[in-house]
Amino acid sequence: MGDGIGRNRGTESRLAQWLRKRPRRSAAGAEHDRENDRETMLLAAAAAGLPLAPAAHPVGYRCSCERIGCPTPGRHPVSFAWQTQSTTDRAQIERWVQGMPEANFITATGMVHDVLDVPLPAGRAALERLLAEGVEVGPVVVSDAAEDRPDEGRMLFFTATRGTPEDEDEWWPCELDCHPETMDEHPGLRWHCRGSYVLVPPSRLPGDEASQPVLTWLRGPEHALPDPLNLLEALTDACARHAAAQEAQGAAPEVAWPLTR
Repeated sequence: MGDGIGRNRGTESRLAQWLRKRPRRSAAGAEHDRENDRETMLLAAAAAGLPLAPAAHPVGYRCSCERIGCPTPGRHPVSFAWQTQSTTDRAQIERWVQGMPEANFITATGMVHDVLDVPLPAGRAALERLLAEGVEVGPVVVSDAAEDRPDEGRMLFFTATRGTPEDEDEWWPCELDCHPETMDEHPGLRWHCRGSYVLVPPSRLPGDEASQPVLTWLRGPEHALPDPLNLLEALTDACARHAAAQEAQGAAPEVAWPLTR
């Protein structure tokens, strides 16, 4: 990832370590391995309880869907019924993987888990702080930025869900985290809970095929899901500092990927 967090602090998942140690293969063998690795990662996420559904995939800078000018190319589900379609069933996921070899996959939040989604630089700073303080951190996904936009990546912290509380008066939809007043309070952070989704590795993002940014596990899905409130202070502090630095440089404030298709 460039900052050595995974390698030096033991945050890299066993799955990622195993994939990195595999020997080089021929072009045909490498393609076969890529498909096996893709299926292995998706089944590992499902086995950890993350409900999955197929998503669109990038075609260069465009989206595989038929919508002209798709605002979220390669980042949205294939079906509008993704919430009911999402599943951890191994057989169904295997059918999707084999039948849609190019598809990205999303996981629906607010069922089993939530996701705290922050700018990559803020996520790196927060992760270092959390590990130094001995806070239990769960699965973490990194979306690599494009080479010409190195600061535009995201870091996704997977947590236990607060989207289905016993007291329904405490429930809030993910849409609340999109409103400007919330983004002012927590700049650059989005809390994906009920009614939202995020991509899971090894999804690909739009870009040049040769250097296409991808999603990878920094900490794998085998890690236990923490209470999101245990991470929130470090994440919001890091996001505020990152937003202040961006503002000082005259850059536009960062927001998470939108849900609209």
